Amino acid sequence: MTFYLLSRSVSDIRKEAEAAEPFTDLDHFIAQLGVSPELKIWMTKHHQVDLAGIDFVKELTPDDVIKVPEFLTAYNDQNGAAVHAGVPEAKYKNGEKEKDPEKYKRQLEQYQQALRRYIEAHPDLMQGLDAEFSELNPYPRWMKVQAQQQRHLEQHVMQLAQTRYLIATAVTALNGKGVFEGLNAGQYWISNLDTPALSGDLRLIWDVAVNVYPAKTARIELSDLNTVETAEQLAH
Repeated sequence: MTFYLLSRSVSDIRKEAEAAEPFTDLDHFIAQLGVSPELKIWMTKHHQVDLAGIDFVKELTPDDVIKVPEFLTAYNDQNGAAVHAGVPEAKYKNGEKEKDPEKYKRQLEQYQQALRRYIEAHPDLMQGLDAEFSELNPYPRWMKVQAQQQRHLEQHVMQLAQTRYLIATAVTALNGKGVFEGLNAGQYWISNLDTPALSGDLRLIWDVAVNVYPAKTARIELSDLNTVETAEQLAH
């Protein structure tokens, strides 16, 4: 198995790579979505983009349904006249907003008050609302973005480790021993980078510091006691 002697720890190399190419954060991702401003505000406030599951539905309040167009459309589609749920219907017309703003405002407020009371009185009608967002839900896209960014980061880390910070390599023999020779005194780090060692169900990665002193041989044993993380954990 190949081991790499580095002049910097892999964890510090990763921090360097992250600083050089910061990840897209959730708020920036939300800002780029093609959804209503109201939904963007809701996602940012709740710090989530997953519009699926019981937990998501539980977070929705009557005001959320009323104020966010996508939620209101989903609620009406699920519980509207077609299923005879008795959901209040708006009496105003969009054209009245310009022709008679006061009337429009009054009817809009009456509709919102009636709808709020109805939602509060029928909490069971919120169940399954997330099914209406199967195509709109941006969560799969967010997961894909994160996965792509993580892969790119790990590639950058490996590139830096094997170029800028590589001191030497050593391949272990069948007895598991390996040697780095001709080193100057100093502190180094030993790692197997992105090639984990297999030990049963474990996938072992090392990032172990070792001090080399003048005219002395430094010895270190790598085991599951001084690993940093499994390969799967390291990638997340």
